[in-house]
Amino acid sequence: MYLVTIGLNHRTAPVGFREKLSFTEDSLPKHLDKLTANGIVRGCVILSTCNRTEIYAAVLDVDKGLTKIREYLTKCCRCDRSELNNYLYTYTLFDVIPHLFRVVSGLDSMILGETQILGQVKKAYQVACEYGATNRVLNTLFQQAIAVGKRVRTETMINRNAVSISYAAVELARQIFEGLDGRTVLVLGAGKMSELTAKHLVANGVESVIVSNRSAVKAEALAKQFGGRAVRFDALHDHMTAVDIIITATAATHYILEKQDLEKVMQMRSGKKIFIIDIAVPRDVNPAVAEIPGVNLFDIDELQHVVDKNLDERKKEANKAEKIIKEEIDEFWKWLSMQFVTPTIASLKNRGEEIRQKEMQKAYNRLGNITEREKKIISSMTNSIVNQLLHDPVMELKKYALTKQGHLYTEILQNLFNLDVPKEKQFAAQSQEHNHAVGDE
Repeated sequence: MYLVTIGLNHRTAPVGFREKLSFTEDSLPKHLDKLTANGIVRGCVILSTCNRTEIYAAVLDVDKGLTKIREYLTKCCRCDRSELNNYLYTYTLFDVIPHLFRVVSGLDSMILGETQILGQVKKAYQVACEYGATNRVLNTLFQQAIAVGKRVRTETMINRNAVSISYAAVELARQIFEGLDGRTVLVLGAGKMSELTAKHLVANGVESVIVSNRSAVKAEALAKQFGGRAVRFDALHDHMTAVDIIITATAATHYILEKQDLEKVMQMRSGKKIFIIDIAVPRDVNPAVAEIPGVNLFDIDELQHVVDKNLDERKKEANKAEKIIKEEIDEFWKWLSMQFVTPTIASLKNRGEEIRQKEMQKAYNRLGNITEREKKIISSMTNSIVNQLLHDPVMELKKYALTKQGHLYTEILQNLFNLDVPKEKQFAAQSQEHNHAVGDE
C-alpha cells in the first residue's frame, strides 16, 4: 500500500484554472466513489479550498494509481491532459507525509501560518472517513497530520501577528482602543480594500458602520452588508465626531481630509482619540493630520511596514514549526515502514514453518517408530535452523524499512521467496474496522 498525492494550488495554477477543479463539500462523496471504484485507489481523501485542490490516496501500484487520478481530474476540468499537467504537482511515498504536515500547519498557505486550513483538512478527512473512502494508512496519516497542525499552533506563534493590510489595521485598532467591542467605524469610499478592512473590524467587535461615498448607490450597498447606514459625502465631517475609526480608500486625486478639518473635529470630540486608516493611493489624508493630539494616522506604507515586520516574525516561528514537523515525520515514517514489512515478515515466517512441517513429517515417516522425545528433539532442531536462517533477512528488512527504499526491499524479498502477501484483504479489513470505530464514536 503506497501513498500518493496529486494537486494544484495558488502557486502552480491561476484562479481561473483552480475554479475548474474546485469540489463542493456536497459533491465529495460522488468524487470519492468514482476515484475508488475500480480498486486501483484503495483509499482517498479530497482536500478542496479556494487556494488548492489535492487528492491524497493509498494505492497498490504507484504508477497505476497516479494515472487513474490524473485521468479523473482531466475529465473533471474538461481540459487537455497536457494542459492540466502544466499545473499539477505530484508527491509519492515518503514525500506525501511532509507535504501534508506542512499544509495543515499553514506553511504551504498563501498567508503563512493561516489557521483556516487546519479546519479544512479536518473536514475533508471527516467526509472521506464517514463515506468509507479511507483505510488504515490514510486514517493514521490524517489523524497525525491534524495533531501536528494543532501542535504547531500551540507550541509556536506562527498564527499570531497580522500579515495582511486589513488585518494589520484591525490589530492596530485593537491596540489603540484596547478592544473593539462597541466601536463605530466610518468608511470613506466603497472599494474592495475598505470593504475588506471594515469586514475584519466588524468580525472583531466593531458595532456600527457608517459608509460615505460620492456614489450614494455604492455607499448604501456597502452599508447594507454590515447592517450600517450611508451618509452624504459632503456631510461626512458632521459624522466624524461620533466615530472611533475611519477607513478611507477613495479614488480622489487630492486630500479629502486636511489638518484644519480634523482639528475642528477633535475640538468637538473633547480630545477623545480617533484612529484613521488611509489605504488610498494617492493618499486621502494630509500627513500633517498625524500631528494633532489624539489622532492615530496610518497610511498604506506604514501598514505594510507592520505587515513586513509581522511576516518576519512568522517566518521565525515557521522555522520552529519545521522542527516540529520533522519530529512528527520521523514518528509516522517508522509506523508506516512497519506496515510495509510486517505482513511480509509474517508471510516469510509462515513459508519457513510450512517447509519445516513438511520436511519434518517426511523425516518422521522415514524414521518409523520413534519416541515422542525424539520427535521433540527433531522439531526443536528444525525450528532452530529455520529461525537462524530467517533471522538475518528479517533483521535487515526491518533496518531497511526505516529508509525511503524500504518498500523496494520488501518487494524484492517477496519476489525472492515467492511470498503471497494478502495486501488487499488486510487493508480492507483494517479500513472497515477503523470506520466502524469512528462511527461508534
